[in-house]
Amino acid sequence: MSTPFPFTAVVGQDDLRLALLLNAVSPAVGGVLVRGEKGTAKSTAVRALSALLPEVAVVPGCRFSCDPAAPDPSCPDGPHEPGAGTTRPARMVELPVGASEDRLVGALDIERALAEGVKAFEPGLLADAHRGILYVDEVNLLHDHLVDLLLDAAAMGASYVEREGVSVRHAARFLLVGTMNPEEGELRPQLLDRFGLTVEVAASREPDQRVEVVRRRLAYDDDPAGFAARWAGEEAAVRQRIVAARELLPQVRLGDGALRQIAATCAAFEVDGMRADIVMARTATALAAWAGRTDVLAEDVRQAALLALPHRRRRNPFDAPGLDENKLDETLEEFSGDDDPDPDPGPDGGGPGGGGGQPAPDAGPRDGDTGARPEAGEGGEPQASGASEQAPARAAEPFRTKVLSVPGIGEGAAGRRSRARTEHGRTTGARRPRGALTKLHLAATVRAAAPHQRARGRSGRGLVVRRDDLRQATREGREGNLVLFVVDASGSMAARQRMSAVKGAVLSLLLDAYQRRDKVGLVTFRGREAQVALPPTSSVDAAAARLESLPTGGRTPLAAGLLRAHEVLRVEKLRDPARRALVVVVTDGRATGGPEPVALAGRAARLFAAEGVASVVVDCESGPVRLGLAGRLAEELGGAAVTLDELRADSIAGLVRDVQGNRRAA
Repeated sequence: MSTPFPFTAVVGQDDLRLALLLNAVSPAVGGVLVRGEKGTAKSTAVRALSALLPEVAVVPGCRFSCDPAAPDPSCPDGPHEPGAGTTRPARMVELPVGASEDRLVGALDIERALAEGVKAFEPGLLADAHRGILYVDEVNLLHDHLVDLLLDAAAMGASYVEREGVSVRHAARFLLVGTMNPEEGELRPQLLDRFGLTVEVAASREPDQRVEVVRRRLAYDDDPAGFAARWAGEEAAVRQRIVAARELLPQVRLGDGALRQIAATCAAFEVDGMRADIVMARTATALAAWAGRTDVLAEDVRQAALLALPHRRRRNPFDAPGLDENKLDETLEEFSGDDDPDPDPGPDGGGPGGGGGQPAPDAGPRDGDTGARPEAGEGGEPQASGASEQAPARAAEPFRTKVLSVPGIGEGAAGRRSRARTEHGRTTGARRPRGALTKLHLAATVRAAAPHQRARGRSGRGLVVRRDDLRQATREGREGNLVLFVVDASGSMAARQRMSAVKGAVLSLLLDAYQRRDKVGLVTFRGREAQVALPPTSSVDAAAARLESLPTGGRTPLAAGLLRAHEVLRVEKLRDPARRALVVVVTDGRATGGPEPVALAGRAARLFAAEGVASVVVDCESGPVRLGLAGRLAEELGGAAVTLDELRADSIAGLVRDVQGNRRAA
């Protein structure tokens, strides 16, 4: 077994270490979500935490880690008689992003269940993580069906496995810790709310601190055991402090004044529900116990707010995380009570060794979130008609759009947009399993086994089932698609009011893509060229940032934009063959620059039609004289055209049928 990097040897990242330690003191806080750029010791700190946790008392031989003092009456390995048990180190179980459902919740032997009526159950990762840590690296990339199972387990403290009338239940209470890079996409709101605390981390910009990080990492890589031995004293001290804080925790007093401050803070920041109030109360109590105090102070409430509220006040993925600290201080001051004792920072002051850590200097979006502006000289050659580049227009307010779907049935990643054959959804048929059986089609299995019962010597009531009889249920659900936006940023679109409306419409579609778990990409064209402003990604807030900073002006190289989009789809098809694409072209249909620009754009559009790529043209043409060029482009693409105004209208509900009808007519 490899030697983990010592927790106390992590340089800086005070808020991260404090949040993890508070959960070690009080698991009821509810876990930690660590957000930040890559290479910031997120995973290193989380993996190091398990070595600091106190040992766990378990029933000998129980695969579900039952507490000998209060064993689970429904334990599949039970019943257990209360009594003395054994101790083992607390576990940290890692959930891979690509894990199967059976690996997470466990698996029933369906063949034995049907033939013998035996509940032969193999525990999964939720059972392994019971009374320990469940760690999900890149938690924002976790498939929706696994997220659903995590939500159920976190809400009920138990895991249920139901298969064709055979059910198993076991306790599953764990500390949920996730790490993520926001550039790769956001979490579903339901799972986001399940994390008690959230921390934003970034690499230090101080040269001395960066030097120390490199020095310690190189020393650890050269001799992991020797490096860990040098930090053994500090590790033991923190471990003892966790034990002492746990013992002190029941004695901590949360006064009415602190409770009023907590309630007022949650109300002031308009967080949804009451979970934020409860998490703040538990966090403030844990902070006091960690500082060696029995009273919760205003500084504990402030630090609890900085850890528990930033991820709960976000209304959509375009909102920057973080809190207005001036507003927080004003609220705490307004509702300061008289029942709190005089402030006493406790031992060691702030940070992981004190009563509370100071917030990161910049809790706003990271460099990767804001996106880089296109270079000033991009498309900046002498431009036709004397058009010049204009400053970026602000986007209009986003609105709810109707769903745009890809026709047909796909087999891509689970999502919420287009029809697809998936592991979840309504049952549509049965087939022989390819590999491990995951969803049994009971009726089809019985029909396959029934003709062979006499030949197999059946004598009792049980059905004699062989492996060849098993049938996998085929299901239809929804998939996520690649939504590739091709946005015209030329001079013909440069009227600020129109460009503001265009950006608002694209932001609305981006928000819809976030909710439907799509990947998104952004291609823009202006001047004499097209560029990939954002390669396909799951981060719609990154796409929104690129769109917000998009300048306009110059010629309209429509053909170049379409050809660049076609190349993006070609490359993405090699990376992810199962994910189908929906191309959304946002333009007024005009094309300028070079010989026969309109005809060249038409030929480029027919490449999409020939390959059956679903497409929609958002017609941005305005004014009393309309040329209808966007509609003509939609015909060449084999898709449909919709105006900006129609994006809000019910008529867009028939857009998919129009896309399909146009393709058939062609």
